[in-house]
Amino acid sequence: IDWRSTKQKTVTTSSTEAELLALTHATKESYWWNRLFKSIQLDPGHGSAIQCDNQQTIGLLIKETMKLTTKLRHIDIHNHWLRQEVQAKRLQINWIPTAEMPADGLTKILPRQKHEIFVRQLGLVDVGKSLEELH
Repeated sequence: IDWRSTKQKTVTTSSTEAELLALTHATKESYWWNRLFKSIQLDPGHGSAIQCDNQQTIGLLIKETMKLTTKLRHIDIHNHWLRQEVQAKRLQINWIPTAEMPADGLTKILPRQKHEIFVRQLGLVDVGKSLEELH
C-alpha cells in the first residue's frame, strides 16, 4: 500500500478528469515500486492493480472507444498513456464501490462505524489485551 495526499496541481473540469490524473500518478508510483522490488530481487507474486470508484473513468480506460474529449492536452496524454498500459495488460484497474473505498480512511473524517470498517480493511487488530496478558 502506498499513500500520498497532495493538492492537485492541475485544474480539472470534471471528476473523471481528476480521477484520471490521480490514476496516472498512482500508476507511476506503482511502477516505481515494481522497479524497486525487481532491483532487490523481490517478487510480490502479483501484478499491479489499482482500485477506482469512478466507473466512467474505468470505462474510459478499458472500453474500445474513448468518450472523454477535452481541449486540455495534458488530459489527453494521461488518457492515452493509461489506456496503453491497461490495454497492454501491464496494469489492472479494479472498480470498488465508493462505500468500500479504503482510501477514504486516509482522506476523510469518518464516523465511528466507518472508521471501524476502515481499520478492518487495513487488517489492523487491537493488540492491547494481548500486551496486558504478557505483563
